[in-house]
Amino acid sequence: MVYLARKNNCIKNMTKKEKVDFVIQKLEELFPEVPVPLDHKDPYTLLVAVLLSAQCTDERVNKVTPSLFKVADNPKEMAKVPVDTIRKIIKPCGLSPSKSKAIAGLSNILMEKYNGEVPKTFEALEALPGVGHKTASVVMSQAFGFPTFPVDTHIHRLMFRWGLTNGKSVEQTEKDAKRLFPEHLWNKLHLQIIFYGRKYSPARGFKIENSPIDQKIMRKSLLNKLKS
Repeated sequence: MVYLARKNNCIKNMTKKEKVDFVIQKLEELFPEVPVPLDHKDPYTLLVAVLLSAQCTDERVNKVTPSLFKVADNPKEMAKVPVDTIRKIIKPCGLSPSKSKAIAGLSNILMEKYNGEVPKTFEALEALPGVGHKTASVVMSQAFGFPTFPVDTHIHRLMFRWGLTNGKSVEQTEKDAKRLFPEHLWNKLHLQIIFYGRKYSPARGFKIENSPIDQKIMRKSLLNKLKS
């Protein structure tokens, strides 16, 4: 498939491979260093933080977790904390009834089955309460260095905007990202896309003049809507 890109006020044909190379180059230029957005000190605190981030901003999670981890920052201690106490602390993150039960439940399971350690497989992680594929992917990537491509709303939106996936589902976006981008870049690249989406290509208040990647490779149908 051929895409149109503007360069030096001229239109040139750009293949999907060229688009991918351009995205990698531009993201590395803009975000050579990408910190893990959620504050944590070990796999367990990362797991809890990622669970809390569902339908909640990382910024808010980072404001809540210090209070939670002051009460308990490991599964042994967390398993002793009443669910209602956890719920009250994490209430600002939303969905606190289900999230508090999940945190208590997974803490107990980690003690009973894994000697207090966070397991290092997708199968084991996704079997824990409140842990879906995305949460497991983040933990596998950022805690254990396993190559994964966790897809959040920013990545799903931008992969579609850039014509790199059809946008039908998060699962399809993940498959396309893994197919298009080199595996050794996945762990850093998914964070770079998230940071890019937040700063240059948000869902609301989007202005193409602020987004160097969208200016060059935005999906033609979306570009035409901006012009109309």
